[in-house]
Amino acid sequence: MVLTVIALELLFVLLIVCLLCRAPYGVLGQQPMGSARRTEWRQAQERAELLLQEVLAEDEYRQLNRRGYLEVASPSRSRRTYRVPRHQGQVKVFEDGVPVMALCVQPVESIPDGDVVLMHKLMIEGNEDEYLRIANRFEPTLYGFIAIRPRGRAWPN
Repeated sequence: MVLTVIALELLFVLLIVCLLCRAPYGVLGQQPMGSARRTEWRQAQERAELLLQEVLAEDEYRQLNRRGYLEVASPSRSRRTYRVPRHQGQVKVFEDGVPVMALCVQPVESIPDGDVVLMHKLMIEGNEDEYLRIANRFEPTLYGFIAIRPRGRAWPN
């Protein structure tokens, strides 16, 4: 009996490792990629990284790689800073160094992480009010962030 449980657990672990090895970076649950699509995705990631290096200042790019996030100063609120993660995740908003909310804005289709970082930076700097309008908001709690009810809409039942 004990050997059966151990064998099933080992099989489960091997299945997860197999799935993780087959999935494109950061994406599970999508269609399996053939080698040509994997090559295209890798090339898209490389192009996005080059564009990221071109657009960001040297110190911004260094910060992104060292800390795992890019700090974008609010163009309209002097004490507000947005922390855009290097890889998929919520953008954390700080005022005077204190977290005030987290935001979620995602593209409709999968795009490379470098392009997502630039999307956030350009949206914040270009039209911060529109960025805040379309973002899903989460407020800080002792245990992380929880969703805030969208303005003008009721939660679905």
